[in-house]
Amino acid sequence: MAQILSLAQAVEAVVQDGDVTAFEGFTHLIPFAAGHETIRQGRKDLTLVRMTPDLIYDQLIGVGAAKKMVFSWGGNPGVGSLHRFRDAYEKGWPRPLEIEEHSHAAMANAYEAGAAGLPFAAFRGYRGAELPRVNPTIKSVTCPYTGEVLATVPAIRLDSAIIHAQKADRAGNVLLDGIVGVQKEAVLAAKRSLATVEEIVDDLGPRSLNACVLPHWTVTAIAAVPGGAHPSYTQGYYKRDNAYYEAWDEIARDRDSFKAWIAANVMDKGPEAFARYAAKRRPA
Repeated sequence: MAQILSLAQAVEAVVQDGDVTAFEGFTHLIPFAAGHETIRQGRKDLTLVRMTPDLIYDQLIGVGAAKKMVFSWGGNPGVGSLHRFRDAYEKGWPRPLEIEEHSHAAMANAYEAGAAGLPFAAFRGYRGAELPRVNPTIKSVTCPYTGEVLATVPAIRLDSAIIHAQKADRAGNVLLDGIVGVQKEAVLAAKRSLATVEEIVDDLGPRSLNACVLPHWTVTAIAAVPGGAHPSYTQGYYKRDNAYYEAWDEIARDRDSFKAWIAANVMDKGPEAFARYAAKRRPA
């Protein structure tokens, strides 16, 4: 059964130095508060996995928490580059960063394989693409039934997975609604998992047809962090903060301005800093 803990206790229990870890979310429900707590706790030597790394991975990379990133697209959505990621990969600041790049299809299938306990994923893809030239993990297999040559990638098997969701009940079941991305697969592919949520309720209540419930036995820890996905959005609670994404471009371009921002907005603040973004619920 999932334990309901404070954010600090939950991150301490789930995220360890050297982990292969994923802070997953696809535009929606990105676990920023948990990422900030990971920075405050000084986690290091992480291999960051995510289909669409954006600002939270820029921040984790910029403080030197990551040694490698496995991904299929990286950038500041609608704005431009991730400058801390580029500085680490191109210039080794604050430490060298190894990368492993895939397509979205490969990452999605690799998560599915990890969730199912399979060693690799096979799919139709990478035909005519150049990524196999620079990524030696991309291989192929011949179907024993049809003779078709299929692309393969290793299953994503995580030490820890961190997600954000709308609700959890007191038994530890977690409700995700709206765009759910690969959060379910990330949790099922992980040894340990943390779900931060907007609220903990007695009953999860009605849900939309695409909603996903992670049962309590799949989740290690739950922490109530209202606003914990800001500046991304949580459907039914608050909108995406587009101004934050635009402002990040200038903040992250310079090492000193980045370090000053981290000191003021991460190191000197806890999860309560996110609460103001969840203060006014918008219609679902």
